[in-house]
Amino acid sequence: MNRLLEQTRNPRRQAARVVLACALLLAGTGLATEPAGSAQWDADSALQYSQAAIGRVLGDYPLTRPDGSPVRLAEYAGKPLLISMIFTSCHHVCPLTTRHLDEAVGAAREVLGQEAFNVVTVGFDTANDTPAAMRSFARAQAVSRPGWDFLSATPETIEGLAADLGFIYFASPRGFDHLTQVSVVDAGGVVYSQVYGVQFELPWLVEPLKDLVFNRPESRGRPFAGLVDRIRLFCTVFDPSSGRYHFDYSLFIQMAIGLAAIATVLVFLWRGLRRPRRG
Repeated sequence: MNRLLEQTRNPRRQAARVVLACALLLAGTGLATEPAGSAQWDADSALQYSQAAIGRVLGDYPLTRPDGSPVRLAEYAGKPLLISMIFTSCHHVCPLTTRHLDEAVGAAREVLGQEAFNVVTVGFDTANDTPAAMRSFARAQAVSRPGWDFLSATPETIEGLAADLGFIYFASPRGFDHLTQVSVVDAGGVVYSQVYGVQFELPWLVEPLKDLVFNRPESRGRPFAGLVDRIRLFCTVFDPSSGRYHFDYSLFIQMAIGLAAIATVLVFLWRGLRRPRRG
């Protein structure tokens, strides 16, 4: 388990696993793109560009919900946030990624809480990803979870948000080629980690969310709440055989056995010290 935590929390270790995925997504036009000026990007530099966004504070961008109502990115502050960027005319990668993310979100909320974090999917093809198109896309993927919004934006917003997230996209014969990534953002609007791939492994998403959900700022200075969060952090574990997370009570059993053994030894010593010595 410790090895898994290192791989999911350490961007350098995780990067080695995702270079191939990035290369595949950038392969459409000779492994090159121009997301910023005239810079050329291959798989390695694209990965570095994305990882460099970790620790960056997101701007407060204006967005539009499917019903046409405005919302600002800052309104999602206060909870961890997952951000996925797609284009609605995509017929394979974006739908598949969104459906897989839906399954992962469901599994994560089972152990972290149904209201523990929010999700937004943003359409970056501003000419076509209208509120109506985003609504149709969500319906087509059968995504209707509370706390998950499908949002449209202006070209200026997409340009700024993509740069803040380290998200690369560019026009191609297929419409667009882009990095397939989900950005994990903390409650203060800071990029905390990146999750790559069309069908990523569940711990890649849940482990950083665990850190954010169970290290709540509001628990600081409250010993009982802080203790509960720490217990949930260490006892919420991934079971590879089922592919799901669960709360592992065995730690408490082991602690109880250990405390009982210590108590037995202490009682034995105390009785021995109190026993009158015969001269």
